[in-house]
Amino acid sequence: MTILETRSLPWPDEAACAATAQRLAAHPSLRHAFIELHGPLGAGKTTFTRHLLQALGVTGRIKSPTYAVMEQYPLPGTPVISHFDFYRFEDPQEFEDAGFRDVFGAPGLKIAEWPEKAQELLPVADLRIDIAFDDIGAGEEGGGPRRVRLAAQTPLGVELLA
Repeated sequence: MTILETRSLPWPDEAACAATAQRLAAHPSLRHAFIELHGPLGAGKTTFTRHLLQALGVTGRIKSPTYAVMEQYPLPGTPVISHFDFYRFEDPQEFEDAGFRDVFGAPGLKIAEWPEKAQELLPVADLRIDIAFDDIGAGEEGGGPRRVRLAAQTPLGVELLA
């Protein structure tokens, strides 16, 4: 993995998470990006995705695709947004059978939670976002502040950090 540029941010609360999502959503090129979200259970990966999709104009319920593996969100005038959660992903054949290779080859924003579970099958992410608990002892159910690192891995990722 080549890192071209990074940013570190504190997320003292959910409002800071939402503000980061809104800044990213303001970039028109985001609609063609692949974003990986890394962090422990409960760190805020799905919360960040929900704020990002809402900032892009998605209305209605935005849920974690933990059991379905992928949820798609169409927006008028833009390619479909695909949200993946590979937490329960175990069989590489499932990636092929589900047509995920075609999804990743098509235009549109792709967001993947737990990408390390399918790493050998995924393209290089434009932007890698690592979310960590800022409180010592915070765990799955822990609220509170987070530390976030955004790492651009492609020129498009660098553009998204600007």
